[in-house]
Amino acid sequence: MDYGLGDDAVELRMHLRQLISNNIPADFLGACTDDPRDLATTETFCKLLAAEGLLALAWPKEYGGGGGSIWQQTVLREEMWAYHEPRGPQYMGINWVGPALMRYGTAEQKEKHLSAIACGEVIWCQGFSEPEAGTDLASLRTRAVPDGPDGKGWRITGQKVWTSYAQMASWCVLAACTHPDAPKTKRLTLFLLPMDRPGFTVRPIPSMLGPHHLNEMFLDGVQAFPGDVLGEPGDGWRVMREALAFERVGIARYARCESLLDRMRRQLGDDWEQLPESIRARWVRALVDLRVARVLAYRAISLQDDPSAGAAASAARIATTICDQQVAELLFDVLGPSALDSGTSATLHGAIEDHWRYAQAATVASGTIEVQRMLVARDVLGEQHR
Repeated sequence: MDYGLGDDAVELRMHLRQLISNNIPADFLGACTDDPRDLATTETFCKLLAAEGLLALAWPKEYGGGGGSIWQQTVLREEMWAYHEPRGPQYMGINWVGPALMRYGTAEQKEKHLSAIACGEVIWCQGFSEPEAGTDLASLRTRAVPDGPDGKGWRITGQKVWTSYAQMASWCVLAACTHPDAPKTKRLTLFLLPMDRPGFTVRPIPSMLGPHHLNEMFLDGVQAFPGDVLGEPGDGWRVMREALAFERVGIARYARCESLLDRMRRQLGDDWEQLPESIRARWVRALVDLRVARVLAYRAISLQDDPSAGAAASAARIATTICDQQVAELLFDVLGPSALDSGTSATLHGAIEDHWRYAQAATVASGTIEVQRMLVARDVLGEQHR
């Protein structure tokens, strides 16, 4: 299998690195911090990318994208994640909300939302998980009951949890049960809802990940109209599964790990030779595993237009999240107690401590690693029994 990124990949990669170097501070660790200047940095940078057709690089030009290939978009994803995602929360809109709208949205929805996403003008959040429905989303309890004189609208009541960016977002892709008596896969409907619609309440959930990553949302009779439905009523489960497949290959986690190892190796300089042989052996093992994770991610990307290829995305997700934790532990063992330091005076401006915290959540976010393994196993067993 040849997953060559194309002749212009190196040039694009170098251009992106130059843009990051010129516009993103060296101590930048993402938008989800206590400092509002970090979010402002990402907003300005997104406008810069959009002006060059790079923010939505692989989107068709008719939707405000750059008309590039999925492999150019892969280079973009890798460079963004390697440098702590200077697009901030925009990656959700770019990676899966937009593609889902292109596939399932109405003409009116596409016109309303796609150009705004491609220009970096709007932040989206995802209202899927609930206190008793995280892994098994098909059993979620948020209800959308018919509303209005013609019965074509809904009133939505329920609770969502773990919602990233909910304090920043102006729009939410929300899953609700519209057909409680139907089979699980036909119970749900996806809605595109503005966060300022009456009945929305957002509360932050304090965590080791910092602000904005985890929130809970309460919906008290939020009104939804027929034009808010993404896809068809009752078809939300299928749309969600395909949308999440986009999300699981949209984060190039291996690129962050490779970047940290490279930066740490340069920081060590001649001290590299003083590291215990066991540490250096683990370092090499990590580099090998990261190459494997990259190839698995490329395979999933190559199958992205195949709705039945979800297991490939799950396999890539498993490999990359394991690497996240593998590299986090390795770098902690290299630095010892100083790995816990944070702030600009810490090694790599605190990026190692930051990565370790994120790595602890990596095997839970966007579907636990156990669920990903189950999906891969079901796919393999299904093939054997056909």
